[in-house]
Amino acid sequence: MSLRIAYSPCPNDTFVFHAWAHGLVPGAPELDVTFADIDITNGMAERGESDILKVSYAVLPWVLEEYALLPCGGALGRGCGPLVLTREESDPARLAGGTVAVPSERSTAYLLFRLWAARAVPGGVGRIVVMPFHEIMPAVRDGGVDAGLVIHEARFTYQEYGLHCLADMGEAWEDETGLPIPLGAIIAKRSLGEERLVELAEAAKASVLLAWDDPEASQAYVAEHAQEMDPSVARQHIGLYVNEFTADLGVDGYAAVRGLLTRAAAEGLVPPIKPDALRFPG
Repeated sequence: MSLRIAYSPCPNDTFVFHAWAHGLVPGAPELDVTFADIDITNGMAERGESDILKVSYAVLPWVLEEYALLPCGGALGRGCGPLVLTREESDPARLAGGTVAVPSERSTAYLLFRLWAARAVPGGVGRIVVMPFHEIMPAVRDGGVDAGLVIHEARFTYQEYGLHCLADMGEAWEDETGLPIPLGAIIAKRSLGEERLVELAEAAKASVLLAWDDPEASQAYVAEHAQEMDPSVARQHIGLYVNEFTADLGVDGYAAVRGLLTRAAAEGLVPPIKPDALRFPG
């Protein structure tokens, strides 16, 4: 019996899950794959609609009763954080009372932005507007919003829109904490049982290792779902978001996740999590 999994069509996810999704991981459960942007998978997790999901770490406080965090397959890193973009060179104080477009209010990018703005924007941002990721840079360019919070490949393409980087949320996080930036998590239903959860974690890690061993094997799969992304940008994307933390969260990875959610809860942005909520079976 196959397990339902939902992850994004972004290059890092298709690179990571290529081997598993194509039956190349010995002994791994068969997968029934759904592609969806992370804002959609966040909602799916809140409704309990899939066995395994790639979600934002920011949504964990709402779903950890039903889902366990897997220690591999996700996205953390350094130098890969969200950016705040503006049409003209400016300083953070200019955002006071302004309008900022964000891709989701249930995202790590949004939590990092709010934590940064609480320190850097006197009086706070005026209004948050949620809009599809691909509409944010044009909205900033055209003056529809004062600033935009962008993620993923926008790090490599925002200058094509004539935009300026006001602040790097990942840089701000790393300067404050010294920890990697927690972006996307892999979660699986606790009802599958501890033995199966351990199997899933092993399969996810094996899929990552196979992807690294033979990067060319996943190229067609990555390109098929990359939404006409330039191949060089796709390679940069994979290079940023698939790293040692993808294979194993490790001590620093768990500290980063716990640190983000603890800080966000202190600001009233998310509910507090239980002390052992992130613990993985086995």
